[in-house]
Amino acid sequence: MPLPLFQPSEDPGSNFNEFIKKMGYLPSYTFPGGSIEVPHGTTCVALRFVEGVVIAGDRRATAGNRIANRDMEKVVQTDDFSAVAIAGAAGRAMEMIKIFALSLEHYEKIEGRRLSLEGKANQLSSMVRDNMSAAMSGLGVLPLFAGFDEHDSQGRIWSYDGTGGRYEEHEYAAIGSGSDYAGTVVKVGWKSDLNETAAINLACRALWEAAEADSATGGPDGLRNIYPIVALIDQNGWRRINDSDLAEIFTSIAQEMRTR
Repeated sequence: MPLPLFQPSEDPGSNFNEFIKKMGYLPSYTFPGGSIEVPHGTTCVALRFVEGVVIAGDRRATAGNRIANRDMEKVVQTDDFSAVAIAGAAGRAMEMIKIFALSLEHYEKIEGRRLSLEGKANQLSSMVRDNMSAAMSGLGVLPLFAGFDEHDSQGRIWSYDGTGGRYEEHEYAAIGSGSDYAGTVVKVGWKSDLNETAAINLACRALWEAAEADSATGGPDGLRNIYPIVALIDQNGWRRINDSDLAEIFTSIAQEMRTR
């Protein structure tokens, strides 16, 4: 396929989202009246600790009162130093995150450097705004963006609203149907001097409590060996916590509950 040629005033440059719009690669959707039942993702949390940020999400997707999927991956690595967690219509969310990750890779190839962390947050904001027509038909997507800022040497977190508004959260954030429960747990347990281990344990406890109170949030499933996705991002980049380590943490939480 020949390379596209753009007039200087129309050149999308390193903006991958604008490029695929101009090329007509973004699928168009028409939304009929009424409602349709689609799988939705639920509770995700992110919190800062001394050396970076932890981001975590449960694995359950629900469609109405049904469990549509037990092992959905709601926390997705988007590049070496950032990740997105999603709540909302699962299909639209996964499509958005794939395009977002491609846009970051495209920028790096065109410009020869990584987009700044705040630039990434802005890019995701425009994608959420572009999804407004779908959101008005019940297919909304609300992401949670977290990463390590290489310039400031610290973890940073952004939450979004349905219009694409982005808000930097300086301590923690929670999204999804169980966010009230998970957010309360993190609010009570968060400290400015949290280390890596304490931050991971706090994220796990937040998801545990959300699963206890919210039917759309899945807890740890030892029978099927399915555990929430928990990852940390620091100066060394993204690292996902092993399920074996998570099993020990959730077993400890369960034992504490029995003791109570």
